[in-house]
Amino acid sequence: MAIPTTLHELLNAGDGRAPAIRASGIEALTYAGFRDLVTRTIDSLNALGIGRGDRVAIVLPNGPEMATSFVATASAATAAPLNPSYRHDEFDFYMSDINTKALIVEEGSTSPAVAVAKERGIMLITLKPDPASGAGAFTLSAETPAEKPAQSGPAQSDDTALILHTSGTTSRPKIVPLSHKNVAASAGNIATALQLSAGDRALNIMPLFHIHGLIAGVLAPLSRGGSIFCTPGFNALKFFHAMEEAAPTWYTGVPTMHQAILSRASHNAETIARHKLRFIRSSSSSLPPQVLSELEATFGAPVVEAYGMTEASHQMASNPIGTARKPGTVGLAAGPEVAIMDTEGNLLEPGEVGEIVIRGDNVTSGYENNAKANGEAFTNGWFRTGDQGTIDADGYITITGRLKEIINRGGEKVSPREVDEVLMDHPAVLQVVTFAVPHDKLGEDVAAAVVLREGQEATERELRDFANEHLAHYKVPRKILLLPEIPKGATGKLQRIGLAQKLGLA
Repeated sequence: MAIPTTLHELLNAGDGRAPAIRASGIEALTYAGFRDLVTRTIDSLNALGIGRGDRVAIVLPNGPEMATSFVATASAATAAPLNPSYRHDEFDFYMSDINTKALIVEEGSTSPAVAVAKERGIMLITLKPDPASGAGAFTLSAETPAEKPAQSGPAQSDDTALILHTSGTTSRPKIVPLSHKNVAASAGNIATALQLSAGDRALNIMPLFHIHGLIAGVLAPLSRGGSIFCTPGFNALKFFHAMEEAAPTWYTGVPTMHQAILSRASHNAETIARHKLRFIRSSSSSLPPQVLSELEATFGAPVVEAYGMTEASHQMASNPIGTARKPGTVGLAAGPEVAIMDTEGNLLEPGEVGEIVIRGDNVTSGYENNAKANGEAFTNGWFRTGDQGTIDADGYITITGRLKEIINRGGEKVSPREVDEVLMDHPAVLQVVTFAVPHDKLGEDVAAAVVLREGQEATERELRDFANEHLAHYKVPRKILLLPEIPKGATGKLQRIGLAQKLGLA
């Protein structure tokens, strides 16, 4: 079979009678049903004047309709999934920034996005779930169809399937267009790295407005004919109930999710034993080695740490399953070519530290309408990730930190991840985020936010003394904040940049 280069071609991997999308209390949507849904959606959107290249914002709760509407909408136009918890001004910024032509919301939605669409004259399309036809089945309707689209029919491989914004922690968010070829390649890369097959059942707990959930949680299993059980979003209290119902062979999540799941695991040992996972995948930020070990001991399954970013349609590297794994690394290149580059644009030898760079079919061709950012991001055809790291002689990649996150303490460079990992070894510590705080003489100094394990105690002084035993003096945090919870981003990631401001230290 030809390698798929569009989202709708990905669905050809599944047997027509096999389940593609599953959800609690609903019959599964089969691959035949999903393919039919995509064809009908292309016709529906074309009839409403929406075609290839038109931007369609999707604001839906997490669940089966979010998964299916993303695939179906991207097969006809360009999908722009947005975080449903945004406020009016955020919707206004994102929808105007990408020149949105239509907005898809669920019937009866009270989202502020609806008001923004009306204010901006954006077509409002209502999605009505059709559970009788299977999990994630739906119909679309709108009051006022527009003129015929400039380009109708199924999207082509070079068309933009998906548009997302970078997180914009240090500057205005950049627009990342990903073509069908980019996302189809990435889905195949992930499926290959995880050895996915039609017999695999994914439990999706990731938000589906996020690249990790869309590509690894939805498209990768579809590319091998497997099934996805769609939850209403991540809830540590309901995870094991979903596991009982879905009987998954794997799930993918971010480190904070794995930690929350571990906190409930001891009460759910029977469920874990009954539904043996083949592996657990972790991505989107670094997984502390201590958490990896605890996950493997608890579930009796290997943890696959992967390395991804939006501009690479998610995955760049992954630890292999069943062969030599090197804890502390993000594994081997798993799709694109990966290399290390110095500031002058020269590629470095194994073991040398520099910026991680990538190139390949899954990598965006460039930010939209941003010549300055593209000039900085691309060197000799390589995309500069902004991550600092090394590649060893065996090809295993180690990330030493985000270049923007490296703390410059009076000329001494401190990798926040190194400090995190030392403090995580303290028996009372559950979570750590090391970050920079302003300093009048040194420019920056080291601080850390710490969450303690339930029932455990430690003082700031004890934690600093502990760090002092394992780190050079200049790396020891001058300030350690003991918090009940560390502020997270919309996708559950712990964010270093801007933490000093959030915690009132800047």
